[in-house]
Formats: sequence, structure tokens, C-alpha cells
Amino acid sequence: MKNRLFKALLYSFSIAFLLNTGCIAQKQGTRKLQGIAPTPPMGWNSWNWFGKKDVNEAVVREVIDAMAANGLRDAGYNYVVVDGGWRDTKLGPNGELAAHPEKFPHGIKALADYAHSKGFKFGLHTVPGTQDCGGDPVGGFNHEQVQIQQFIDWGLDFIKLDKCKYAPGWNEDLLKETYFRWTDILKKSGKNIVLSISAYQFRDWNPEVGNMSRTTPDIMARVNVGKAAFDSVAVAPKGNFKTVMWIANENNKSAQYAGPGYWNDPEMLVTGDQGLTPSEQKMYFALWGIMSAPLFLGDDPRNMPQYEKDIVMNKEAIAINQDPTEQGTRLKVIGNTEIWTKKLKGGKAAVLFLNRDHAKTQTVAVNLSDLGFNRKVSVRDVYDKKDLGQFSNTISVQVKPRDCVYMLVN
Repeated sequence: MKNRLFKALLYSFSIAFLLNTGCIAQKQGTRKLQGIAPTPPMGWNSWNWFGKKDVNEAVVREVIDAMAANGLRDAGYNYVVVDGGWRDTKLGPNGELAAHPEKFPHGIKALADYAHSKGFKFGLHTVPGTQDCGGDPVGGFNHEQVQIQQFIDWGLDFIKLDKCKYAPGWNEDLLKETYFRWTDILKKSGKNIVLSISAYQFRDWNPEVGNMSRTTPDIMARVNVGKAAFDSVAVAPKGNFKTVMWIANENNKSAQYAGPGYWNDPEMLVTGDQGLTPSEQKMYFALWGIMSAPLFLGDDPRNMPQYEKDIVMNKEAIAINQDPTEQGTRLKVIGNTEIWTKKLKGGKAAVLFLNRDHAKTQTVAVNLSDLGFNRKVSVRDVYDKKDLGQFSNTISVQVKPRDCVYMLVN
């Protein structure tokens, strides 16, 4: 009798412990529990092309129309995010935000409704501190509940929460506490709103708070330095803006944390006429793809050159990016060449051969065993859209200067 009673009590205690720790895990866990962002989000953000000054309601509507007409929406770019420039310069009496009366005269809900009517999801940039990046006192600090409810009422699907600015100056504890407030309120709302952390570096609590988070400072782009740069051994020419390869190197460091529900964000894309050559853009898009990065265009979708469309709407390249198995990583560096790889579903792998040399074609090779294969494999060129045949033991390719070969291995 005593043994049965002891076993019953022990069983009850064990169940209670498991349930309690489960609740604790859920409380301390990530927004993955809500099933948001099972694959890297894709869309368009206004900042890199239009900045704060040139964005307005008419432009955003035209971008929405263009993305619906030119195939971007159907290719998977279904988030339209308005970055800085949409807000008025002051808060309301209860801490509420308002759309800029001249640039967005019909308000945000009407614009979100328009995006939804065209088959898109809609998002906004906002700030958790006391001021926005330009110094206007429109931050969400101590107004989180009010402002998040506004976003819900307006029908938002995406919030980019940009670290700037807290007037006394951020410290790490306050920053973490503030970001957690946002995610806690969003969790309680039950709304499937992607929370994008933009705090310029990876922190170990990012996956607990957001569905995607910036791992780096801003990329060099049209709006901030006049052009993007693929690679440089020098410091970026203006402020803290970084090159494509600098950002890729930094983003690679936190690869282990990425997966369904949370993705490392190495910044918006600078494809199109922003400074990179078409070949460099192929390298760039493949890098972001193999790193499972959120793919947010930062161009003008109303005027896209054909070469850019061919790159960013390549179905096989997008499928590699959207495969949720892992964030791909750099396998090795050999002189001016690099090999990156990503495991895919079904025992497949993506392999990216980069040649960063400005003048010489390079031979780049990888052992199949380094990719996890101990058999003969079939190889397909993603950008040329052709099968390259079967390979045993080693894959060896010729890569032109400042170019890449992007492969699907099965």
C-alpha cells in the first residue's frame, strides 16, 4: 500500500514538474511557438531606394501594383514594408502614432487594406525608444500597448522594430527588457505578426524575441552612400555602412541559431542599379539564399532591369533559400575563392562557388565527402538552369572573375 501510494505521489509530482517546466519553456521560449515565419520571409522594403524623404502613399501603391504585375508577388515576395518616413513628427496625447498628414493622407489602414486586396501582407518600421532615427519624439517607449494595438487595428502583418533611439542612451539590459515587452504583448494578442528585430548585431536573446533579426549594421546602398559595394578591404566610405562580403562574414557567425520561426537577417537586398555588377548580384543573391536570409528587395519594383528580374525571380534559387533545413555556411576559403554549402530536404545540398578575384578565372573544387555524400551525385547549375551530369568523389568548376557557380547537388 505504501509503495503504491509513493509511486502515485511520485507520478503526480513528475507530471506536475513536466507541465510546469513546459510552461516555463514556453514562457522563456521563442516566437517559433506561434508558428510564425516557418521559412525566411520575403518581400520589399522602401528604405534602400526611397529612404525617408522620397517615400509616400502614392509610391507605395505604385510599388504594390508593380509587384503584382511583374511577377514578384507570385515568386514569393509577399511582404510590403514601409520603412522610415511614414510617421508624423509627434505622438498623440495617449502616445499613439499618426501617419504623416501630407505624405500618407489616407492613413495606414487604407494602405494596408490596399496591399491585402492585391494579395500582399503589409508592414511598417517603428522604434522602441523615445525618438526615431531622425530625432522626432515618436518612439514606443512606455507606449508599447497603445502602439501595438494600433498596428493590430490597422491590419499589420509585419513590424520592423528599429533600435533607434533612446534619448538617455541604450544599455544592454534596458534594450533586452524593451524588446521583450514588444514580443510579450504580441504573443498575448494572438496575432500572426512577424517581428523583425533591427538592433544592428546578433544577441543571444534575439531568437527568443523576434522571427528575424539583423546581425549587422546597415549595408551600403543607394540611399546612404550612393551605391552598394560587394567587397572591400577598406573601411566603408561613409559611417558604419558595410559591404556585401563583410556582412556575409558576420552573419555566418550565428548560423546555428537559424531555423523555422527565427532567421538571421543580414540586411535588405541591394539588387538592381545600386552599384553592384550583374555578376556580383548573382553572387550576392546566392549568398543570401544559401544563408537562409529573409529576402527583402530594396529596389524600385516599378523599374527593374531584366537581368535583376532573372536573378531575384529564379525559382530554383528561391527554393534553396526557402528550404528550412538550416542556414548554410562557408565551408572553406582557398585564396580568392570560397565555397559555401547548405543541406536541403531529401538528402540534397546547395553549393556555392565564389571567385572574388577581379581578373583571373579560378578552378574551384570540393570533395563530395565534405558535402556529406559518399556516392555518385547529380549536379544542376541553378543560374544557367541546366544539368551538369554526374560526379564522383569531387566537383570541380571554372569560375569567372567576380562571379559564381551555384549548384544543386542530389
